[in-house]
Amino acid sequence: MIQFSNLSKSFGSQELFSNLNFQLNPGNKVGLVGRNGSGKSTLFKIILGEESPDSGEVITPKGYRIGALKQYLHFTEPTLREEAALALGEEMQYDFYRVEKILFGLGFDQEDLDKDPGSFSGGYQIRINLAKLLVTEPNLLLLDEPTNYLDILSLRWLKAFLRSFKGEVILITHDRDFMDSIVTHTMGLVRRSLFVIPGDTHKFYDQLKANDELYEKQKAADDKKRKELEDFIARNKARASTAALAQSKVKQLEKMGEMDDLGFDPTLTFDFNFKETPAKVLLDVKGLSFGYTPEHLLFKDVSFTLEKGQCLAIIGKNGSGKSTLLNNIAGELTPLGGEVAFHPSTSFGHFGQTNISRLNPGNTIMEEIYEANPKLSASVVRGICGGMMFSGDLAEKKVSLLSGGEKSRVMLGQILARPANLLFLDEPTHHLDIDSIEALMVAIENFKGSCIIVTHSEEMLRRVADRLIIFSKNGAEYFDGGYDDFLAKIGWGEEDQVERVKTAPKNNYKANKKEINALTRERSKATAPLRKAVEKLEKAIMESESAIKTLHAELVAASNSGDNSRVMELHQTVAKEEKAVEADFERLAEAQEKLDELMESYEKRFAELEG
Repeated sequence: MIQFSNLSKSFGSQELFSNLNFQLNPGNKVGLVGRNGSGKSTLFKIILGEESPDSGEVITPKGYRIGALKQYLHFTEPTLREEAALALGEEMQYDFYRVEKILFGLGFDQEDLDKDPGSFSGGYQIRINLAKLLVTEPNLLLLDEPTNYLDILSLRWLKAFLRSFKGEVILITHDRDFMDSIVTHTMGLVRRSLFVIPGDTHKFYDQLKANDELYEKQKAADDKKRKELEDFIARNKARASTAALAQSKVKQLEKMGEMDDLGFDPTLTFDFNFKETPAKVLLDVKGLSFGYTPEHLLFKDVSFTLEKGQCLAIIGKNGSGKSTLLNNIAGELTPLGGEVAFHPSTSFGHFGQTNISRLNPGNTIMEEIYEANPKLSASVVRGICGGMMFSGDLAEKKVSLLSGGEKSRVMLGQILARPANLLFLDEPTHHLDIDSIEALMVAIENFKGSCIIVTHSEEMLRRVADRLIIFSKNGAEYFDGGYDDFLAKIGWGEEDQVERVKTAPKNNYKANKKEINALTRERSKATAPLRKAVEKLEKAIMESESAIKTLHAELVAASNSGDNSRVMELHQTVAKEEKAVEADFERLAEAQEKLDELMESYEKRFAELEG
């Protein structure tokens, strides 16, 4: 259990929050919401002791452990086992068995323990950070945007894990569907105060709206009563016969107090600017293929048509080629094969992951909107700026002074400045808060044209996508249906490992702890030479394969230029390197087999000790 008592925090003249009071009860999983800049991350830092409140305190019971999941992925140890063991205290520095139990609970296998932590996918690297956190046995997890840069499969795994976690959770995320699937309560920083209700974000915002409407009605009645009293006093205070009565009304007015106006945060409000088109089919893609070398294609023979009003989503793991496919269709990259044909009346707007870097840091927000469409009037540009939450003087703010979320809104503003009937949107929810994401989804739903979207948001997929391109182990495949249809008919199969999620196990082996620790140290010493041999061979193979890849590229270039002598030289070098790789693979298989046998013998001994 953790308590906030009268917490207040300001930065200069900006007050983030004041007199916050809250109690987190056992088993609570709380979603923390609020506009960007409302103080959510600052509140986390105060809980962790990284920031001091101006007044008030955070009260935690004795022995209550708080852990925060790190977003950055930086590993220093050569193996997964050693990296996870960094979280062990001095008194448990050899307690590897405890670390392994947690790693297995998070879906790692025995063979993973001796791999380089940097060799795992992004989703599994997040699990490594989570394992290091769980080794400390925290009672409370603080998660600040844990969904950033995770693909759909990693998001589905993390969602299942947090639902099964036995302790308390406070979660900040812009992914509303992710939050709602986990939380027991929603807590919001609203107008510098804290508002908490049981239930998800939909119940929270419905209740907040109802409370605001009731407050406004009460204020209107209060203002009406105040005006009547003021008028009575003004009419009667000068007359001797009514002066006493007027004075009593003055006292009544003084006792009333005054209800403040509700300060409403600006909200993203807009509709994409649809350009009329007679076309039924806006886009026809035939046999599209691309790779950075012809031997290693990211996708092959992708074909589909996109009619007016349709929305196609491109989904899959990180690094699979989703953004690359979108950039091929948008003309940012040149495909190796196939063709992309637009109807002559097609006009598109492109929101890309790399487009933020194209904003001119020396320009103001208004100047950036003008660059998208110089024909617009100043009033129209200011209207677009206002819709993107840059009203008044904010529209004159320099791009160099903007946050990531603000720059994303400028890019959306640029799309609004161009009339379009086809939108390319690559992760458009990044850096936007929950309210802004909701406004974006409504705008996409209302758009009369067509969309192609890359997103990991399952809520966005369900709401706007009516057809898909799925990147899986079989390549990129077109699916004529929505996301729920895909899950029902095909699903993620073996790639979706949600079913492997278990709660991190409790350590109930104290009786044999001494023997287990001794055996762990013995195993580590016995297997160390073989593990080092395996790592050395794996590194040598990776370096050789990288060299071969470079040589192949040189070979293609030499062949294209007609340099036959260079071609012969490169062929001989490639053959030599490939022979060396084959020999290393044979030695690796032999060393790995010996290591596996040794590990299996120790596993039997551990099982006997564990009983």
